[in-house]
Amino acid sequence: MTVETTLGPSGTEEQHTPELLGPWALMWRKFRRHRVAYVSLWITGLIYFMALFGDFLAPEKIDETNRRGIFVPPQGIHFLVTDEDGKRSFQLHAKALKMQVDRATMRRSYVEDPNKIIPLGFFVEGYSYEILGLIPSKTHFFGPKNPRDIVYFLGSDRLGRDILSRIIIGTKISMSIGLVGIVVSLVIGVSLGGLSGYYGGWVDTLIQRLIEFLRSIPTIPLWMGLAAAIPLGWPPLYTYFVVTIIVSMIGWTSLAREVRGKFLSLRNEDFITAARLDGLTDWEVIRKHMVPSFSSHIIASLTLAVPLMILAETSLSFLGIGLQPPIVSWGTLLKEAQNIRSIIEAPWLLIAPGTMIVIAVLALNFLGDGLRDAADPHAH
Repeated sequence: MTVETTLGPSGTEEQHTPELLGPWALMWRKFRRHRVAYVSLWITGLIYFMALFGDFLAPEKIDETNRRGIFVPPQGIHFLVTDEDGKRSFQLHAKALKMQVDRATMRRSYVEDPNKIIPLGFFVEGYSYEILGLIPSKTHFFGPKNPRDIVYFLGSDRLGRDILSRIIIGTKISMSIGLVGIVVSLVIGVSLGGLSGYYGGWVDTLIQRLIEFLRSIPTIPLWMGLAAAIPLGWPPLYTYFVVTIIVSMIGWTSLAREVRGKFLSLRNEDFITAARLDGLTDWEVIRKHMVPSFSSHIIASLTLAVPLMILAETSLSFLGIGLQPPIVSWGTLLKEAQNIRSIIEAPWLLIAPGTMIVIAVLALNFLGDGLRDAADPHAH
C-alpha cells in the first residue's frame, strides 16, 4: 500500500492513507457514474413500490363495473375553479361527464358537464383492502374525495372498469412473475452450468446437449404445448405458478452457458487449486470460491433477463395461452385491445398498458447494462 505525502499549511509533511474500497463499493461507485442506469434504478424501484402497495395507489376496485361508464376516455385533472362571482381559486378536481348517444350510429360519446366538478385529494377514503395482506385500511393515495364518485384517469374498458387501477394491480403479477422466473433460472442455470464447467467430460457433454436441444425448440410452439396442458378448472394461483415455470423453461440456458464458461476458466486457477489442497470438498470450492468470484456478473445477467421474462408473460397472455381473467396482468389488459372495435373506440386500452410495459422493460434493460458495466473489472 502506497502512502501519499503532502505539505501542510505550516510546511510540515502530512501523510494520507488512500481509501481502500471493497469490490461491491467499487461496483457501486462505477454504477452511479452511469446516469441512465442510475435513473433506471429509481424507476424500477418505483414500479416495484407500485407492485407492493397497489391497493393503496389504486383509486378504484379492479372488478368494479359501471354500465354508464363504458369506454370513457381519460379524464384530465384541473387545478382552478371559478365561483359565481367569477373569482378563481385553487382546487384539484376533474370535470364530471355526460353521456350522449348518436342515434344514427348508436355510438356513445362523453362531454364535460360545466356545472359539476369532482373534487380530488390525497389520502382519501375508498374501498377496503389490506396493506401487504396484513393491515386493514380504506385510505388511498389519490382519488375523488367522495367515495361514490368515479374518475377514469386513464379511461375505462368495455365493462366500465378503471384502467388505471387495473394497470396498478396488474403490476404485481407482471413484475413478480419476472422475479420468480429469475429465481428458478438462477437455481437451474448456476447448478447445471457449474457442474458442466467444473467437472467437464461426460457431464459437460450431457448438459450441453440438453441446453442445445431446449434452445433448438421454437419458443412459441413450446409455450403453446405446455400451456395447453394446464387444466381449465385450475385456480388462478395454480395457473400463475405454472406459467412462471413455463416462462423459466428457456431462461436458464443462457445463464448456464455463461456460468460454464466462467467455471472452465476458473477451475485451474491457483486459488482454486489451493482450496482443493486445503481439504475443501467440490461443493465447498464451488460455493465459497468460484460462485462469489463472479457473483456481480450473475446479478447483471439476471437483471437483463427480467425484462425478457416480463415480455414472455405478456406475449403468452396476449395470445391467450398464459394468464386468463380474472387474473389481471399487463398481458391480460393488452388482450382486451385485440379487437378492432376496442382499438377504434378506446385506443387507451392499448396505449396505457403498452406504455407501462415499454417503461418497465427499458428501465430494466438500462439497469442491467449499468450493472454489467459496473461489474466488468476492465471497463473504465
